Amino acid sequence: MSGLQLKNPVLRWIEYRLPIFSFLDHSLGSSYPSPRNLSYWWNFGSLAGLVLVIMIVTGIVLAMQYTPHVDYAFASVQRIDRDVNFGWLIRDIHMNGASFFFIVVYIHVFRGLYYGSYKAPRELLWMLGLVILLLMMATAFMGYVLPWGQMSFWGATVITNFFTAIPFVGDEVTTWLLGGPTVDNATLNRFFSLHYLFPFLIVGVVILHIWALHRFGSNNPLGIDTKGPQDSIPFHPYYTVKDLFGVGVFLIFFSLVIFYFPDALGEPDNYIEANPLSTPAHIVPEWYFLPFYAILRAVTFDFLWIIDAKLGGVILMFASIMILFFLPWLDRSPVRSAAFRPTYKWFFWILVLDCFVLGWVGANAPDAVFYGVSFVIIGQVATAYYFAHFLVILPLLGIFERPRALPASISEPVLSGGGLPAGAAAKPMEKA
Repeated sequence: MSGLQLKNPVLRWIEYRLPIFSFLDHSLGSSYPSPRNLSYWWNFGSLAGLVLVIMIVTGIVLAMQYTPHVDYAFASVQRIDRDVNFGWLIRDIHMNGASFFFIVVYIHVFRGLYYGSYKAPRELLWMLGLVILLLMMATAFMGYVLPWGQMSFWGATVITNFFTAIPFVGDEVTTWLLGGPTVDNATLNRFFSLHYLFPFLIVGVVILHIWALHRFGSNNPLGIDTKGPQDSIPFHPYYTVKDLFGVGVFLIFFSLVIFYFPDALGEPDNYIEANPLSTPAHIVPEWYFLPFYAILRAVTFDFLWIIDAKLGGVILMFASIMILFFLPWLDRSPVRSAAFRPTYKWFFWILVLDCFVLGWVGANAPDAVFYGVSFVIIGQVATAYYFAHFLVILPLLGIFERPRALPASISEPVLSGGGLPAGAAAKPMEKA
């Protein structure tokens, strides 16, 4: 495939019959050309792959000791923490790995939003990434139920109850999902089985994601395509070394949380065994679901007597993710990177702030107030802006924004020592 020369006779024997080494070299080695200007923001894709492997390995080990039964699940988790050799370490890695997985993927998604990685011809690459995100959310939700603590039980009860809002089939769908009328042993068994299966589905979609990535190559901070060998460098050793540095920095922060703050990202109520007769004062999902939870609660009114508040919240929550699938067609600007879109850049950072506000709203009780303003009102304003960003602002920017001039090639600003070519800030680009 790539003319790879192997000195070891055993490796040559394998390569002749199964060209795996030339495949790896073509996909991740010196034969794979990459844009020469990729920054450390591009490390988060490989970091997501690393965390996925960590989660699968630790999950398999934990499954050997876990008992998926309502009478024994909580005790089995305590036994893993206290009696199994290094069980506390494996569980802390797995528990906090979920949070770090979402941190890495969220940064990866926002990097794609900033640099326009969803634009043609990478639309399918973007959509496969969103499928991975949806599978991650489903996996994390079901995994949160498995410790069978108070927040596990009541979080599952509240979230699954929203499916009853689906017209005509809501009750049947909820019963099918739970395995019965309420969250019980059948639910725990189903969630355990699916929580074990879904990571392998994620691996399958990741393979498709990488395949789609290699079709047109990586986007880059300038948002322009490579135009020749002067614009690219081999992935190995240049970006493998860069990725290894990113892995080292990531593992430092990951280790600090695991060894010093293992419970900082969790809910204290989840260390109390599930009790269907005792409702926690404030039921909240894990932090990485809080923005969507705020959107879910933002609808407090019926719409034209057709869609009640409960169904409206469910629709908006799912729409907040589904709208991202249409982003390549909502953003009609011919320029990908925000480095050349001064107006879009401001709205991008407002969107980031808006997502943090939604997370903050989701973490607070709906009846709480902030300086006299209800968190429901704050959540409604933040939700309105979230959808306005994609449905109103982006299409209008594609019409009225005047982007800066693009460089002739990737090598031009890179070899000149700057991120933008000289005079780019003053010269607007002609509208396509």
